[in-house]
Amino acid sequence: MRVTLRFFDGCPNWHTAQAALREALDATAHEKVDIVLEKVESLEAAQRLGFTGSPTILINDKDPFCTPGSLPGLACRIYNTPEGMRGSPTVEQLAALLR
Repeated sequence: MRVTLRFFDGCPNWHTAQAALREALDATAHEKVDIVLEKVESLEAAQRLGFTGSPTILINDKDPFCTPGSLPGLACRIYNTPEGMRGSPTVEQLAALLR
């Protein structure tokens, strides 16, 4: 399994997403899986990668939280969670994807 966390420095939520992702990986017997961090540094890179906001989590190179019609750019991403709109998915949402 390949897990990637894409982010840009101006986003305060990528650290929270990284911690939640690590917790979800550990809770689903994927403790040996490394999280690959990919820093997106320009609008051109965002467009080339299809980066629709920070943090973006890719599992086997696919964005399970992709929203059709989202445009690439350097912006903070918002996730719909059971607790309401947040800057990153919950541990439970991530664990469900990893099972």
